[in-house]
Amino acid sequence: MIVTTDHYILSLKFNIVCIVQVFTEYFKELEEESIQDNFVVVYELLDELMDFGFPQTTDSKILQEYITQEGAKLEVGKSKVPTTVTNAVSWRSEGIKYKKNEVFIDVIESINVLVNANGSVMSSDIVGSIKLKTMLSGMPELRLGLNDRVLFGLTGRDKGKTVVMEDVKFHQCVRLSRFDSDRTISFIPPDGESELMSYRINTHVKPLIWIESVIEKFSHSRVEIMVKAKGQFKKQSVANNVEVRVPVPSDADSPKFKTSTGQAKYVPEKNMVVWTIKSFPGGKEFLMRAHFGLPSVENNELEGKPPVTVKFEIPYFTVSGIQVRYMKIIEKSGYQALPWVRYITQSGDYQLRTNV
Repeated sequence: MIVTTDHYILSLKFNIVCIVQVFTEYFKELEEESIQDNFVVVYELLDELMDFGFPQTTDSKILQEYITQEGAKLEVGKSKVPTTVTNAVSWRSEGIKYKKNEVFIDVIESINVLVNANGSVMSSDIVGSIKLKTMLSGMPELRLGLNDRVLFGLTGRDKGKTVVMEDVKFHQCVRLSRFDSDRTISFIPPDGESELMSYRINTHVKPLIWIESVIEKFSHSRVEIMVKAKGQFKKQSVANNVEVRVPVPSDADSPKFKTSTGQAKYVPEKNMVVWTIKSFPGGKEFLMRAHFGLPSVENNELEGKPPVTVKFEIPYFTVSGIQVRYMKIIEKSGYQALPWVRYITQSGDYQLRTNV
């Protein structure tokens, strides 16, 4: 089989994400120096990662079974190839045993929102991922059920809230033919932590934390800033570690703050005020005022109009309404396993433009 250099480079680019992940697992910091110091290991890894330009073994846990960190000190005698390389299930080793069999499922959604200066939502979408931490013995078969609208349409169900997922990407363990035929997510999971799937939901999202800002600039004198933050999510939920980042002129100084809750601080190297609220209940409204002095000589350089950005995390909540309906765990020994599900909504690219 003849493989051209161009073909190899194209395949390498396609799998660059997997390669970066593997190198980071091995070297902790992926830098030029770490590549030079571990060039023998790099060659070994590339030899296993790619076979004639095609991806082969890309799971770092499996690679670490027979390619050690010691590079030149690799022992020739230990040439036994792990069964995972010759098995159909290359991402999981045989003989795994746990005293207590459990699987933890994290459904994490990031909200991307862009609001213009008039308060209208210009663009919004939801990027989600389902992550697993599996501690299961043997070689179990797992089946995950979601409130997928396409699945409900195929089975004739129309009760309850459903979601339409786009750009769905799966871990290599998922049987894609089964998903394509009946939308069943069936797989033998990797041991430990892994990302089972990612998806995008293209829908209009109401900003969960609404920001109103008034920035008044008095030439050669001062800047007055008033920011009001309102939680537009259900009252039972609480947003944690909220950060509202408000831009200020680069020549501002002598900051003074007053907040109804949380703390505000000036970050001069980034020309912004960061207002931190550790716990933000749904439906609540908070206020922050800031006063800055300006130099008597005005800065003639034109400055841009950076937006207000917001960072937050809301546990036990998904804005899309996606739900794990069931997780079936089947293993030939017949043991009982406990599935645990956790939902998290967090900010992604969350921007609100200002008039000033």
